[in-house]
Amino acid sequence: MSKLKYESPNIKQIHAGITSKFGESSTLKPITHINTVPVKDLINTYGSPLFVISEQNIRNTHKEAYHAFSTRYPNVQFAWSYKTNYLDAVCKVFHQEGAWAEVVSGFEYRKALKNGVSGDKILFNGPDKSVEDLTLAIQNNSPIHIDHFDELFSLVEVTNQLQKRAKVAIRVNMDTGIKPLWDRFGFNYENGQAWDAITKIMYSKNLDLVGLHTHIGTFILDPNAYYIAASKLADLAIHIKKKHKHDIQYIDMGGGFASKNTLKGSYLSGMEISPSFNEYAEKITSALLNAGFSTEDLPLLILETGRALIDDAGYLLGTVLANKRLSDGRRSMVMDFGVNLLFTSFWYNHIISPAQECSLYTEDTVMYGPLCMNIDVIRDSINLPPLNKGDHVVVQRVGAYNMTQWMQFITLRPRVVMIDVKGKPHLIRDSETSEYVTALEKIPNHLESLDL
Repeated sequence: MSKLKYESPNIKQIHAGITSKFGESSTLKPITHINTVPVKDLINTYGSPLFVISEQNIRNTHKEAYHAFSTRYPNVQFAWSYKTNYLDAVCKVFHQEGAWAEVVSGFEYRKALKNGVSGDKILFNGPDKSVEDLTLAIQNNSPIHIDHFDELFSLVEVTNQLQKRAKVAIRVNMDTGIKPLWDRFGFNYENGQAWDAITKIMYSKNLDLVGLHTHIGTFILDPNAYYIAASKLADLAIHIKKKHKHDIQYIDMGGGFASKNTLKGSYLSGMEISPSFNEYAEKITSALLNAGFSTEDLPLLILETGRALIDDAGYLLGTVLANKRLSDGRRSMVMDFGVNLLFTSFWYNHIISPAQECSLYTEDTVMYGPLCMNIDVIRDSINLPPLNKGDHVVVQRVGAYNMTQWMQFITLRPRVVMIDVKGKPHLIRDSETSEYVTALEKIPNHLESLDL
């Protein structure tokens, strides 16, 4: 028997993904279709990058949320948060599902009216309401949620001039154990400011206090904070009944429910730690039902959740522009979308999947956008298989805020498509053109001529 040939050991670095206490990271599965529609067909028809919204996902999520609350509380009403995504087609889906409108500006208020929402079903929030905005809201019988004393005084003035009563609520901020405390909006509960505002409203001849409102923060992962908030609002409502013999018609718990996205710096994924609608509903409804209201005085419960209702319905499709090796040896990719379109990449470690079959081999990758800015980082570390120039990816859970906080910066904003419940794509917002972007610009006469 001949002697085996000696081979020297060879150590090779393997980029197979980071392990955790749960073992190796799961195999990345390509997303080739969205609601039965091929991703490549969408890109071929509408271009890249491209936002895609699933109408079916919106309807399913709204039904799930409504079921969680309505099975625990007898009188529930959702109001769609326009700032989360105010594309008309998106808003119309929520309104068809029975949601009212919740707006925070005159711009959004007029959008809701244009979308066919009656004024009495538009909740007007926000710290910046002009006299013109307040007048319009009063004339349309909309509940106005007062944010500060200066707004309260303006409302008294406007109603006196119009000789018309206004339906109002106050926004209340409070300590629910969530830090930092969101006390820049509304009237504080602990220092008595909220009760001071209530008293002023009750003694005003043209203001009708119909509700109490709070919004305790954003991406709240502790449902118990809502139990504390609901208990404090209920306490205010019961004391108003005792002192002024006045019934509050509704308690509005605002929004802030977490979606299934994963926050940057989080050890576990959003899928694992984000509470369900049932968990939020259990805390809020238990607080109200146990607060001491009589059966006939139980107020309407309003929810203004936005992010948790729309995130799962949104996708961003994009294309690989280039591959690079950084100075430290890491692989990087340049995509045709950046932080100008995917604003939430500053907040989340978005799930990004290939849109075609790919290798099981993955490597730690930095994913950049196309902007000439060093901050244009979509993911600073993500395990992806080798993708070539021209390959496509799908970014998941991008329905909230990206289509309201996106920027026309360096590049133009792309098309948005909605896939209906039958699987048919519809263009719901066209891509921008240079003419559209420059249409409002004016050039002084002395700058018209050039001599280069």
